[in-house]
Amino acid sequence: MTTSEIPYRRYAVRPVECITAAWELVKPQYWLFVGMCVVAMLIGSAVPAGILLGPMMCGMYFTFFKLRRNEPVEFAMLFKGFDFFGPSLIATLLHIAPIMVFVIAMYVFFYVSLIVSVIAQGDNPNPGAVLGVLAMLMLFFVVVVLVIILISVGFTFAYPLIVDRRMKGFDAVKLSFKAAMANFWGLLGMVLLTSVLNLMGMMVCYVGMFLVLPITYGSIAVAYERVFGLAHLSEVSNLPPPPPSFN
Repeated sequence: MTTSEIPYRRYAVRPVECITAAWELVKPQYWLFVGMCVVAMLIGSAVPAGILLGPMMCGMYFTFFKLRRNEPVEFAMLFKGFDFFGPSLIATLLHIAPIMVFVIAMYVFFYVSLIVSVIAQGDNPNPGAVLGVLAMLMLFFVVVVLVIILISVGFTFAYPLIVDRRMKGFDAVKLSFKAAMANFWGLLGMVLLTSVLNLMGMMVCYVGMFLVLPITYGSIAVAYERVFGLAHLSEVSNLPPPPPSFN
């Protein structure tokens, strides 16, 4: 099935409802999902360039979707994500590469501007010129952050699409961006809310962040189901129906 043949709903993501539904989803097996999230994060960050991050994320969504289908979930299912190693690696690299380009560009811009400013002043240093460079850097930093947020929101559904629809990495990223932009504000609100929850968790000796991760990833799984529906879901969904607008 090509990306053009997979319909998606617009304006289907309600941040608070997705987070609440995620908690209800994982609550019966909460500690199992905490353990899987911890292991997924440790393994995913163990190798540079996010080589293992994709399979671990796919493994997480594999278990969430199993749970939604009322199928038994076991810890070992986390490693089923390696069945999607190739597509998930491509998606991860497509995610990381543009972000790295913007971050490197920010550092290059800063140091080049600072060096040029210092050389141009010669023996008559002008603090105003340095402050101007710093102000430009701050503006550039804001632009980079906004671009990173836009890219990250666009990639929201890439791993779930790889797992649920068995899509190739590039195709999953392409469709994820289309669907995410059609639900941008809802997804942005959900990201901001879960970020606040993660920040609150980090304030509890950092360990608390891991306690919030099942809700963070669970909310993405819920949002995915509301936007795309879940393949081979035989039972009636207990999620509130989304608006009926399709692409």
